[in-house]
Amino acid sequence: MSPLTLLWWIFAATVVVVSALDLFVITHRHSPVGVAVALRWTGLWIAVALGFGVAVYVLHPDGHKLAMLFIAGYLTEYSLSVDNLFVFILIFSLMGVHEVAQPKLIKLGIYLSIVLRVFFILFGIALVEQFHWLLYVFGLLLIWTAWKMLTAEESEDVKPENNLLYKLASKFLPVHEIDPQSRRLAIRHEGRWFITPLFLALLVIGSTDILFALDSIPAIMGISQDPFVVLTSNVFAVLGLNSLFFALRGVMGMFKFLKHGVSVILLFIGTKMIAGAYPPIEEWFKENSFVSLIVIGNILFVSIILSIWHNRLSGTAEKKSQP
Repeated sequence: MSPLTLLWWIFAATVVVVSALDLFVITHRHSPVGVAVALRWTGLWIAVALGFGVAVYVLHPDGHKLAMLFIAGYLTEYSLSVDNLFVFILIFSLMGVHEVAQPKLIKLGIYLSIVLRVFFILFGIALVEQFHWLLYVFGLLLIWTAWKMLTAEESEDVKPENNLLYKLASKFLPVHEIDPQSRRLAIRHEGRWFITPLFLALLVIGSTDILFALDSIPAIMGISQDPFVVLTSNVFAVLGLNSLFFALRGVMGMFKFLKHGVSVILLFIGTKMIAGAYPPIEEWFKENSFVSLIVIGNILFVSIILSIWHNRLSGTAEKKSQP
């Protein structure tokens, strides 16, 4: 068995185990999942992903480069996934989805995200192999996305009533109001089938999944076009989001500058892709794969530190303003 085949088997086994634990042990708890518990599980899934990076480093013949690219890709896609969860939380708030029903939508959103990312990434790899110049188009798209993220107001991020799928479903399908704590997507009433507001929320989540899956193509391909790196880093980034959701729901306001950090990462990757049109620059980044990892890691670290610092300053100012 070749080292790459062995790594694919390790990857597949890890995905199955992590998915089973995260979607059954966490979601099916009889007691509510607190922030502390969710953070511990989230830390475990991050450690598993980094452990897989170590396995790549040890087992693959070119592991010293591939492991760096995997971790850089994982951090980038994980950051985008965290931003995706922030949007989910906002959707739940705007559409009045009860906490009891939220885990079901998160699970469905995660499954859909994995399928969409794998599909779009495989499609993107095939396109780039045929048309290499698409990498520069992807670079421009990333820079535009970064600018949009930096300049968009939070209130502009999600408007369910303007969502095309939401409009079509609510117009052509009968909607039945149910108990807010119900987790049903459809209901039979007086001999007719009706969709529920939860189904409309799922449509909005699905459309955001599509947008984030499309964003993931240029983001990861700006780091590597190796199918192994691209697929494994993306799937690992999505795994464990179920527990991360419970953590973010409780500490959402603590990461004020994370979105800015993600936009800077996208700006860096987009600029690097366009600069790769000059062969010496492209070759230098290929030979020094650790550079992307260091830049991405430092951007995330600084954005988190700035968020913590801002929260402490805000808390101190509030205390001083109190009589």
